Amino acid sequence: MRRKALFRCPPNIHQLGPLIEPEAKMNRLAIRITFAAIAIFLSASAASAQLGKTVSVNAGTPEDKALSEIYAAPDGPEKIALLDKFMSDFGKGDLELLADQLYASSYAAQKNYAKAFEYGEKALKLDPDNLSTAVTLVHAADEQGDIAKLFEAAERANGIVTRYKNSPPPAGASKESWDEQKQGILRGAQDDVNYIQNATFNAAYKLTDSKSRASYMDRFAKDFPDSPYALNAREQVAFSEEQAQNFPKMMEAAQAVLAADPKNVDMLVLLADYWSEKGQQLEKAGDYAQRAIDILDKQQKPEGADEAQWQQQVSVQKGLAYSALGQVYVNESFNPQAVNAFKQAAPLLKSNPVSYARNQYRLGFTLAKMQKIPEAKAALTEAASIDSPYRALAQQTLAKISSGGGTHTAKKSS
Repeated sequence: MRRKALFRCPPNIHQLGPLIEPEAKMNRLAIRITFAAIAIFLSASAASAQLGKTVSVNAGTPEDKALSEIYAAPDGPEKIALLDKFMSDFGKGDLELLADQLYASSYAAQKNYAKAFEYGEKALKLDPDNLSTAVTLVHAADEQGDIAKLFEAAERANGIVTRYKNSPPPAGASKESWDEQKQGILRGAQDDVNYIQNATFNAAYKLTDSKSRASYMDRFAKDFPDSPYALNAREQVAFSEEQAQNFPKMMEAAQAVLAADPKNVDMLVLLADYWSEKGQQLEKAGDYAQRAIDILDKQQKPEGADEAQWQQQVSVQKGLAYSALGQVYVNESFNPQAVNAFKQAAPLLKSNPVSYARNQYRLGFTLAKMQKIPEAKAALTEAASIDSPYRALAQQTLAKISSGGGTHTAKKSS
């Protein structure tokens, strides 16, 4: 638990009025280094598990010969011509389904995405539970860079897998044997499931519009609640809503993450930082900041994480927590304790210029209120030297204390 200072500053010292901070967007998407292993697959799995109809063709038949020629042909006009002839000669029943699948995959390989979707939809109309075709459409949308189509295709594929998971045993089969068979099929489908989740998560992560990123990350978390990326997606919702300055949604998302993971440092720091800056929920802000510091002191580097990146992330998170703690003390008029917290934050934040400038501005302003003018000037001069939203405020405060400034009635800092 954080400890409050044992005394308040005397009410008759030089006063600068309330601490004013700009509405600077803290880019936590850049501050935070994501260590989740997000592998970007360049293509869909070549061997999908069989979810959907199995099409069999007798060896040595004309259909078999035609299909051999199709499979041997490179993707392009020659293969399409062979498929046209196959469809004309044999395109009925299950062979129509097979041809539509081959059209879809060939057109996707040729980057003719409109045709890929046209034939993929035809195949799925004939066999709605065909995972292979659904994954082909995910791949086509991913390659095309169309995130709306990508999520629609991914949700369709996910629906196929979910329906299969929940399917009852067929007549005459025992539940035990059916469950064993399903597990084998689902294990075979795992590469496709991993690809779908990677493609959708990465597409959402790359969005530059914070509102859209928040929306798609929220959609991902709801679509794939058991995904290894679900927690990361929920965190990204909070960060993205913060960037969009939709703070009620940010707090809602962050608190939802903490409800499931009370030791989530990212969300503890995010909320402590926001509340302390706004002068809200100060007791909770202080507790969250201290909890984050305590967790970070004991946190181990994840296996495979780069040591330098890991140390930088821990340093910035801890620095933000100390700075938030200091701001809580400022709001409560415990200035000596605030100065101590800001000084602890300073070396930890140097790798992030905006956060460092904000902390030095806070430190200098608080020292000035305590009439420690030489120290205040040093901190404010450093804040003013950094190109950040705090430069002008640091310069204004420097000018005030250098000229002797006016005294004001003490006010609660914001």
